[in-house]
Amino acid sequence: MDIRVGDILTMKKAHPCGEKRWLVLRTGMDFKLRCLGCGHEVMGARSKFERNIRAVERKEEINK
Repeated sequence: MDIRVGDILTMKKAHPCGEKRWLVLRTGMDFKLRCLGCGHEVMGARSKFERNIRAVERKEEINK
């Protein structure tokens, strides 16, 4: 999967605060994500998170 820093991931299951969307802060062998509901940050294995992704929102960069 092509996941980049700044992408917003919609997960299958909601965080306990009720939000399903997470901001990607770091990528590599693991992901660092921030909940868009409460701001909680989580770091974990890429393989674990990739199984739970439902959608990826990416802001397209505008080339000048």
